[in-house]
Amino acid sequence: MDRSLRTVDHSVLKVNQATIIVALVAGFVANLPWLVALVALIMLVGTAIGRPGFFFVYFGALRPLGLVKPDLLSDNPEPHRFAQGFGGVVAALSAIALFVGGEVTGWALTWLVVALAALNLFVGFCAGCAVYYWMNRLGVPGFSKNAPSGTLPGMRPRLG
Repeated sequence: MDRSLRTVDHSVLKVNQATIIVALVAGFVANLPWLVALVALIMLVGTAIGRPGFFFVYFGALRPLGLVKPDLLSDNPEPHRFAQGFGGVVAALSAIALFVGGEVTGWALTWLVVALAALNLFVGFCAGCAVYYWMNRLGVPGFSKNAPSGTLPGMRPRLG
């Protein structure tokens, strides 16, 4: 086992992804650019503090009520943080486009974030994590973690 791996609760990651999806789709349906901006802000703040942006939904409601149980895996948190930060930047660009009248661009970027979060939530493939690991392979500074052994870059680690 790679000793540099840490325990990562994938349940909080999934709650984060689900909350991002629900909030952004609600923003689209109700035509609320401010909601897209709020989601972007929460994602970026979460990235800055090193936690999934919507961790408070998991720890404040779902886990205490027993609706979601921890799913602890040996993993690297850095690629997940990178993926969330990149998604937060795209959501922020989406909000900016929406506020300046670029509805088509803004909503297209919103749906890109929704699609990538859904890919991660439902298929277990984190595109941002894959990019992180590819950057690591290319030797880009700051991308210091390797994919867990036996795992394809971006795929959810196996139990253990």
